[in-house]
Amino acid sequence: MTEADEHLVARIAAFLDTIGIALVAGEIERDTFLPAMTIRSGAVVYDPQRLTNPGDLLHEAGHVALTEPHLRATLCEVSTSPAEEMGAIAWSYAAAVRIGIDPALVFHADGYRGGGNWIADAFAAGTPIGLPMLQWLGMAAGADAAEAQARYPQMLRWLR
Repeated sequence: MTEADEHLVARIAAFLDTIGIALVAGEIERDTFLPAMTIRSGAVVYDPQRLTNPGDLLHEAGHVALTEPHLRATLCEVSTSPAEEMGAIAWSYAAAVRIGIDPALVFHADGYRGGGNWIADAFAAGTPIGLPMLQWLGMAAGADAAEAQARYPQMLRWLR
């Protein structure tokens, strides 16, 4: 990792620590959906020797955050449901804004099957992809859809 990547990982780790999600460095021996990271027992584990896109850590953490509280500590595989994926996208954008990092570090050209730039552009244009999922889970600020969109990326809570 570059020095800039190490700094970014430290900022992400500090944020995740404040909300109760562990970020742990460790060896990742097999290929994973997002390169050089996985989830083990509710913690986001990354391989610092292989990590190329540290912003992806926020997306993985989003899956942990959206997991039901009683299942979170046992989580070792994320859901592939479209609704949860959209929620994790919205969560990771809100987290990037909260941390003060450029969302393009999360929604990069190599991510989201080549659609990362499109997702970043959608958020920048005020189209918060996945916000209804966060609202449905009671995580997004706002009593209705219009208020939620006006207040987003403010969150009511970071964990489900």
